[in-house]
Amino acid sequence: MQRRNFLTFLLGGATALLVIPLQVLSAVWNRAAFETTKLDEATKNLSIDNEIVSLDIQIIAPDKAENGAVVPVEVRSHIANTEAIAILVEKNPTPLIANFMFSHGAEPFVVTRIKMAETDDIKIIVKAGNQYFTNSKNIIVLENGCG
Repeated sequence: MQRRNFLTFLLGGATALLVIPLQVLSAVWNRAAFETTKLDEATKNLSIDNEIVSLDIQIIAPDKAENGAVVPVEVRSHIANTEAIAILVEKNPTPLIANFMFSHGAEPFVVTRIKMAETDDIKIIVKAGNQYFTNSKNIIVLENGCG
């Protein structure tokens, strides 16, 4: 009987260890911002009210993407104390593509591939302290990537 109690206790502990990280991730996940279908609602759900245009945000992406399903994007922030980098595309079904958070001292640099529904600007928003900075780049999509 003791073996059964021990196994039940062990299984319960393992389950708790698996559930706790999921709860932590769900606290960080901004579901409303990622599920909205309008750019202004996505920025509102990210608590962004005022953006300052900055050339200190470097965007490396193709001028023309042959396939909107796979558009390579590289973003580097030269803004001191960068805390987060968000990537948005207004004409996508859900404009917020990604929101990367950085720990203190981490290099604010992201390389990813995104989907684009059609030709549009990719908008980058960088959070540093209580300020938000933005830059954008137009990408011509030759073949539809998402719908």
